[in-house]
Amino acid sequence: MLDLISIESSNRVLFSIPLRPVQGDRFQPTGFPGLGAAAYQTREGQKLLVESTQSMANRLEAVCWDTASNTPIKPLHGISHVTVNRKGAFLTDSMLEAHRINSPYLLEGKNHAFFDQLKSALGVLEEGPIDRKKLAEVLLRFDVGSLIHGVFLAKKELAGGRLRIARALTAFIDASGVRVAPSGGVKNDHVNPSGDTKTGFGNVPFSRDEFVADSIDLHANLDLVQIRGYGLSKEAEQLLIVLALYRLRRLLDGDLRLRTACDLEPIDRENIIAARPIGIPCHHLQILRKRSKRR
Repeated sequence: MLDLISIESSNRVLFSIPLRPVQGDRFQPTGFPGLGAAAYQTREGQKLLVESTQSMANRLEAVCWDTASNTPIKPLHGISHVTVNRKGAFLTDSMLEAHRINSPYLLEGKNHAFFDQLKSALGVLEEGPIDRKKLAEVLLRFDVGSLIHGVFLAKKELAGGRLRIARALTAFIDASGVRVAPSGGVKNDHVNPSGDTKTGFGNVPFSRDEFVADSIDLHANLDLVQIRGYGLSKEAEQLLIVLALYRLRRLLDGDLRLRTACDLEPIDRENIIAARPIGIPCHHLQILRKRSKRR
């Protein structure tokens, strides 16, 4: 079991974890509309954003979801989250939604039962300064992931759209010393190679840029000051810390295939320790200290 006493005097737990492609040297970074690959220059040379902070938040939740049963994975049964059913069948869940409990499937549906329940629980926050402890207590009750990965309840009916929590756990992947590895190919049409390409026929040549790098690193930042600032019980505080580290370890142990041509793994999977405070391990915890009620 993770010794939480060793981080009681720390403000952050920081990890910088070296990664490598599972096979070969090339990898495909994330891309953005109108921008493409996010390359940037630093004093140390050219770097590349491999996976963004917002995408990593989604991945850290996704690795804790069992797609076969549409429930959290077995060790996390009992944590708070919100499931949406439609016509008696599973539709989505706050653990799968990009904005978590602020999902339109939860707050904009024809059935207002959950929205009314959430509004009632948050009713005391309608006027005056936001009671952060009360907000944290409500989120812990309904959707614990919102206290780890952040949420912005933008609806004006909920305290005027002022309720927000920043991410307590952030992560991103970047690469240093990057060079373009250009390649390409052809979409072949063996029936009619000279067909109308605008309608999907014919041979279509294309270019493709992948990258190689001197190093690829996953950086993770667990903000302990923010978690303590929620004003929750010590037990709830420990739950959030353990759950955040558990999600990070699940990601590192399992699914770092970010795209078809971007399949990564830790260089030293067995010895993943924090850069600050030095030596704190990222355990693969099998049992959580406390399970909050599932809604």
